Amino acid sequence: MRILLLSRYASLGASSRLRTHQYLPYLKENGFEITVAPLFGNDYVRSLSNGNLSSRKIIHDYINRFRFILKIREFDLVWLEKEMLPWLPGWIELGILPKNIPLVADYDDAIFHRYDQHSLYLVRKFLGHKIGAVMHRADLVIAGNDFLAHYAKKAGAQRVAILPTVVDEKKYYVTNKISTLPVTIGWIGQPSTAKYLDMLAPVLIKLISKHSVRVVAIGPMSRQLEHLPIPIEVYPWEENTEAFDIANFDIGIMPLPNGLWEKGKCGYKLIQYMACGKPVVASPVGVNNTIVSHGWNGFLAESEIEWYEALDILCKDASLRKQMGNAGRVIMEQNYSLQITAPQLAGLLRLAADG
Repeated sequence: MRILLLSRYASLGASSRLRTHQYLPYLKENGFEITVAPLFGNDYVRSLSNGNLSSRKIIHDYINRFRFILKIREFDLVWLEKEMLPWLPGWIELGILPKNIPLVADYDDAIFHRYDQHSLYLVRKFLGHKIGAVMHRADLVIAGNDFLAHYAKKAGAQRVAILPTVVDEKKYYVTNKISTLPVTIGWIGQPSTAKYLDMLAPVLIKLISKHSVRVVAIGPMSRQLEHLPIPIEVYPWEENTEAFDIANFDIGIMPLPNGLWEKGKCGYKLIQYMACGKPVVASPVGVNNTIVSHGWNGFLAESEIEWYEALDILCKDASLRKQMGNAGRVIMEQNYSLQITAPQLAGLLRLAADG
């Protein structure tokens, strides 16, 4: 089967790396012939992280995407991540996509709210229904969680399957870390989500005054957290070291506001923490309510009091941290492992191609 993968990013883009690229070795081993055509390359991802985007480069990327779109008829199926041409009307995408070519569309966040909740009226008017139209056209929509699946069904998608964002369990490991002080509370994520750590500043100040605690953030830029009245150790994200970095946490955290965009998130950092055998504390938003079994592999915390109580308990009790961490690892292996979902994805792609 010849598949054209229109991913959002090349390998450095987190969503593309996890939703599509990490599946490529398995799919190729099982008879799929896949041509990968990312919209934005790794240079774009680096520029995005550094805040140094080039308009000329973006235009070049769009032109290159058009070149691949013109070759769609050479393939048996199009595997699309989110949308073909961001910020362009849906009728352009759907108009150039041959009706006889099966389309599989994958979503790992609420990208539709980028348009229908936009502050500009013209964006809402002309792009507000774009993602729904693409979902309606797709032969199969693959959603990262129930929230996204519900939107796809409401948009009239023919088939909808839920496939969570997962880790390759072979790359993550549980260490028998000696429970020494200070206790490390860790967060990993993209610069665009570092703002969520602001929510925990009062809680962390109180914890640091009571316990021997260090706070570590992997991925953001240092200047993003300089305004916080607490010492946070900031380290760059590297694909080859992220599992090692998380293994050195004692507790993994995921604070989130209860917004529409956040409800579409797939809780990937929680799964990473669990893969390394770490207890988690997370806001009860969206899929976090499914990933975290409160009191079993971690805690769900909404208010500042709940966040403080959860982190205070874990800071004091090393044996509880180990118990919850081990439970989280089991949950990951059973539900959020590449080894489980890769065969499922292969079956879904074949189903869509057979139509």
